[in-house]
Amino acid sequence: MQQTSLFQNQDPLANRLRPQSLDDYVGQKHLVGKGKLLRQFIENDQISSMIFWGPPGVGKTTLAQIIAQTSKAEFINFSAVTSGIKDIKEVMKQASQKQALGIKTIVFVDEIHRFNKAQQDAFLPYVEKGSIVLIGATTENPSFEINSALLSRCKVFVLHALETEDILELLHHALNDERGFKNEDIQIDEDTLYMIASFANGDARVALNTLEMAVFNGERQNQKTLVSKEIVEQCTSHKSLLYDKKGEEHYNLISALHKSMRNSDVDAAIYWLARMLEAGEDPLYIARRLVRFASEDIGMADSHALQIAVACYQACHFIGMPECSVHLTHAVTYLSLSVKSNALYMAYEKAKKDALETLSQGVPLHLRNAPTKLMKDLNYGKGYQYAHEYADKLTTMTCLPEALSDRTYYQPTNQGSEAKVALRLQQIKEWKKSHKK
Repeated sequence: MQQTSLFQNQDPLANRLRPQSLDDYVGQKHLVGKGKLLRQFIENDQISSMIFWGPPGVGKTTLAQIIAQTSKAEFINFSAVTSGIKDIKEVMKQASQKQALGIKTIVFVDEIHRFNKAQQDAFLPYVEKGSIVLIGATTENPSFEINSALLSRCKVFVLHALETEDILELLHHALNDERGFKNEDIQIDEDTLYMIASFANGDARVALNTLEMAVFNGERQNQKTLVSKEIVEQCTSHKSLLYDKKGEEHYNLISALHKSMRNSDVDAAIYWLARMLEAGEDPLYIARRLVRFASEDIGMADSHALQIAVACYQACHFIGMPECSVHLTHAVTYLSLSVKSNALYMAYEKAKKDALETLSQGVPLHLRNAPTKLMKDLNYGKGYQYAHEYADKLTTMTCLPEALSDRTYYQPTNQGSEAKVALRLQQIKEWKKSHKK
């Protein structure tokens, strides 16, 4: 009987649990949190043409359906995959007729980036005339995929990948909602739910589909269904990263990657990268850490490292997993083999200490702008030396507060390109010393 109960509703779990109102909607608080702009538009039924841009499974279609349920307008769901120009024109004709009767039409186009230029152009005159309100959903950058004329008439709302905590909330909801597994006795511990949430990588649909598959393949014990970590691993083809609820192993692994790169151990660095990716780590999280590493551990010794790291982040954002694994390997290898310097990190830490102790000190008068006569009368800008007016493009002007005038924060190493930086810095200091009155 238990087996039949689990399969009696063939509608996918993600569809059954789709939120019906903003109060049930999870994530995107920057858009639909209390008092936020999009929430006010929806609640006040003041919808204008807009584009929802974000990765899969973050709630673009759900937001459109909530608009459909709350708006007084007629709502038409359009598919960019199956609809052609003829279909568009027919719908637009009907919308124009309804506009004459005072009826507003909202047209939702999922995967709008799949429409070619001619298909997108077919919407333009009706959006301009106000015959329709267009809502498009896309996983691609609208700047590249949506015609500029159409894009200029739409407000773009950026939806973010859901946080792990958001996904956990959805999973708990699925276990306790009557549309989900409330009527089933599902035994699954918090660590296993966390595995599913981590594997989903910000995609609610993936998380719910994974939970559903794990439940259907769980071990039946009397009237209970036991979902173990091993079942989830089989369903996802991913080994558990052994994350606990506080994510300790998450930080252990990124620490191992960081320290392997710092130690120029390229093989170890690639290994820890693979451990993280194959366990479902967010590639953008890793890419952000690489950007930090490029300046913290390499810095001026090889400024190209930062360019490589930023390019890697952009590549990961564009194409995602699994394709972006090679870009991350590229960046990790470059950073591992680069000459190292922590001079920039040390410089900021020293400056931060002094900054915190001297927050009350004002900016020296000669460094202040003087846009008004009163400020000039108060000696704002007096004594400022404009470097471009001097032959060597250097002056003897002091730019630190008087109490800190002897401080040195940046101390370049002789590693890589930083050796040239050190030479240039020494030349500047010697010039200032020789020209000081």
